[in-house]
Amino acid sequence: MKDIKNVRCLVTGADGFIGSHLVEELLKQGAKVRALVYYNSEGKWGLLENIKNLKSHKNLEVVLGDINDPHFCERLLEDQEIIFHLAALIAIPYSYIAPSSYFQTNVLGTVNLLEAARKAKVKRFLNTSTSEVYGTALYEPMDENHPQQAQSPYAASKVGSDKAAMSYFLSFGLPVTIVRPFNNFGPRQSARAVIPTIISQILSDKIKKIKLGSLKPVRDYTFARDSAKAMIKIALTDETIGKVFNIGVGKGYSIEEIYQMICKLTNIKKEVITDDERIRPEKSEVWKLICSNKNLVDLTNWQPETTFEEGLRETIDYIRENLDKYKPEIYNI
Repeated sequence: MKDIKNVRCLVTGADGFIGSHLVEELLKQGAKVRALVYYNSEGKWGLLENIKNLKSHKNLEVVLGDINDPHFCERLLEDQEIIFHLAALIAIPYSYIAPSSYFQTNVLGTVNLLEAARKAKVKRFLNTSTSEVYGTALYEPMDENHPQQAQSPYAASKVGSDKAAMSYFLSFGLPVTIVRPFNNFGPRQSARAVIPTIISQILSDKIKKIKLGSLKPVRDYTFARDSAKAMIKIALTDETIGKVFNIGVGKGYSIEEIYQMICKLTNIKKEVITDDERIRPEKSEVWKLICSNKNLVDLTNWQPETTFEEGLRETIDYIRENLDKYKPEIYNI
């Protein structure tokens, strides 16, 4: 396929942060999108609700359901060509509280989709992984051959998801690719993530002191729209089948550095205090993740289009306009 125009694409986890940006970009490029939203009795579309003029888009079909049901998955994949699988439980702190649910959804839910994809004979299946499967960096930048060390139940469940996906490529010839985003940020991200946590606390008149956990962890941040474009490029490149690709920019920032940048961009300075509830168990904390994107760039010519500062400005503007949707006074896990 030369481009994504008129290609029938399923996005699972379309109601989530990266998923909503992927749906938006696919529609922009002319794809026909079936968007899976986690079933809820109110019929809400999650973060897709925040995209202007989306509900009337002629190329969008929104389906509510749950990947934990294999029969539903078979119906969901009917007539689809490319599967972008992003549906998952993702919050690391909640994985300490409810680990079984992570393995149920992230591993067995993925198997349900893989089996449905095999029966449907889809053209491509992109399984979305995470840089957390690597654990704390043993060397940097981290390429796809970096040893895997799951330091949380969430990370372990994503290792299981990746192994299941690759087993379907090796056993059945399913055209699987594993995409492994490092940290993402941008508009619509929830306060579960550290950047919106900092921004929403700084912008709130009710908050006098910023509550954070450790300020030392370093992460490689990609603007979500750029990650979406990378996923589409990977899906359109046959040479990516059966392989793993990191998605990141190759530069890391500590939480302390991000806090200082946000203070500068907002022209607001508040004292930071340590909230013990936000500190992860010592052996579970991943201290440094910096991406090597060489394989992705070499094969697809992808390049990030948004600088970290530009992305922060856009994210700050979004949260300022939508501050009422955040709860900066509580710890979101």
